[in-house]
Amino acid sequence: MDGSELIRFDRVTKRFGDHVVLDDLEFTVASGKHVTLIGPSGSGKTTILRLLMTLLKPDEGTISVGGRYLTHEERNGKLVPAGEKHIREVRKNIGMVFQQFNLFPNMRVLRNITEAPVHVLGLSKEEAEERARELLELVGLTEHVDKYPSQLSGGQQQRVAIARALAMRPQVLLLDEVTSALDPELVAGVLDVLRDIAHTTDITMLCVTHEMNFARDISDDVLMFNEGRVIESGSPEKMFNDPDHPRTREFLSAVL
Repeated sequence: MDGSELIRFDRVTKRFGDHVVLDDLEFTVASGKHVTLIGPSGSGKTTILRLLMTLLKPDEGTISVGGRYLTHEERNGKLVPAGEKHIREVRKNIGMVFQQFNLFPNMRVLRNITEAPVHVLGLSKEEAEERARELLELVGLTEHVDKYPSQLSGGQQQRVAIARALAMRPQVLLLDEVTSALDPELVAGVLDVLRDIAHTTDITMLCVTHEMNFARDISDDVLMFNEGRVIESGSPEKMFNDPDHPRTREFLSAVL
């Protein structure tokens, strides 16, 4: 963990019609840090993850990952919208686990995990399968390697999705409300897997969650969002025990 800057949002604005979702947003995430975004629904948290996955593009401002612009590139000294090849290259460093598991229903667990490393990273089938089996051990699903997603519980499917994201060896793992679609009794198992990853690897994490105890456990920093801006940030101890901003206090008193 060298602590150098890995993600930068520089004056990013995102609108949907007349609605401003992110308003001149500025924030950075250092390499190896685990950062959790909290705040009311509609405050722009998930939009940030979708911008990093290039599922959306900013209307204004720039996003950098590992010192490279994500959706822009420099040509003749000017910043212009990036081509698809450039975007794909930078995005290779980012993995995401979604609320819905988004597994390929027609592929067994092992192939769900090996498909992208083979086709995107160019790994051999053998190398990809070896990596996949290690990750299935990490998420506690070794015995389910040959099953189809429909044969797994929601919690097991989400753990496959986590293994699939990690198989790409991303620098950054984005977690978008990864337990919100799960039955309550399955939530703890998925959060335990993510805690293990947070505590045993140097991967950078950017997490949107309503699970405040989980945020307290894994985060180096917590950012409070309101109306498309960061209104307060700090350590979990500071943010959960003694926040400064009245909106943060109001939000946390409603969810804790």
